[in-house]
Amino acid sequence: MACLTSREGEVCLARPTDGSSLLVARLLEAAAQGDEGLVRALIQQGADPLYQDAEGHNALMQAAAHGHEGIVGLLLEAGVPWNAIDKEGNCAGDLAVAAAHESTAEMLLEAGMRAELVLGALERKLGGQPPAPQHQYLQQRLQYDAEERLMDAEDRAVMMAWEGPLMEAHAHAICSSGGDVLNVGFGMGLIDEAIQRRRPRSHTIVEAHPDVHARMLQQGWDRKPGVRILFGRWQDVLPEAGLAFDGIFWDTFSEYYEDMQEFHALLPRLLKADGTYSYFNGLAADNAFFHMVYCNIASAELQQLGLETEYVPLPIDCSNPKVWEGVRNRYWQLDTYMLPVCTLTVTAGDSGPPAAE
Repeated sequence: MACLTSREGEVCLARPTDGSSLLVARLLEAAAQGDEGLVRALIQQGADPLYQDAEGHNALMQAAAHGHEGIVGLLLEAGVPWNAIDKEGNCAGDLAVAAAHESTAEMLLEAGMRAELVLGALERKLGGQPPAPQHQYLQQRLQYDAEERLMDAEDRAVMMAWEGPLMEAHAHAICSSGGDVLNVGFGMGLIDEAIQRRRPRSHTIVEAHPDVHARMLQQGWDRKPGVRILFGRWQDVLPEAGLAFDGIFWDTFSEYYEDMQEFHALLPRLLKADGTYSYFNGLAADNAFFHMVYCNIASAELQQLGLETEYVPLPIDCSNPKVWEGVRNRYWQLDTYMLPVCTLTVTAGDSGPPAAE
């Protein structure tokens, strides 16, 4: 069997017979050489456009690596998934970027955005649910270990010390006005410590896990000047709170992109005019091109809510295997972190909800 690997999983196909082997071999060659007419003819003759060779390469990857945009478009129309990956973990977009075919990469980026937006809309219409609801996480015991990590009962890292520099950068962004700041998700308290160093007017923290909340109380966060703790799920404590903030950060565990979309829908009510929002940007953090697609999707969706997004690239290196010893979920694998800085733009006279007291 030959298996196509994509973000949705694996689809295994029977290896081609001798006759079809020649067709798919010619298809891959024609795609690499840029012969659009031959690619079209071979598909019409029965060459499977989804086929991946022993290295995991398909015709779309070959065309993208050589910048043949006409063939890229043809293969996408033929149903070749934009996000199929080879044995090195590269998709067609990765290969286009590596070969400096910028317009081809942009074409694949737009194709990825369209596909994922349609998939998301379909899942919402069908009422799809994430495989691991957050309430299961909230019922687990958490542990702060000697390696400066917050771990759940299944050896998944909730937060790790290497995120410290990123949290400093996030805090710098959301505390730029010195006003009222909200953080959703305490974790190890890295960003809250960074927020405190910037002395905002007020500092609200939402935390849902009882073990983390207990640690916050043990460390005296409830006694810090200007700090207010809202214990519970943000879905329960924020919508009716009637508060607004100059800066907001969102970083929760065991929630999904759909949950972040739900939180984003609250931003026009929670964020003051010209306020700054940011979030831990771990979207598809195992592939640079997938990550780029989801950054663009998030930016487009935030724009519809009245927020303009800028991504600030930050170099990061957490590749040392010792960092991940005993961790089941290696949730970051890239060498650049795209820090989102989102600003709410509103029309004059839009007063919004009352400020945090």
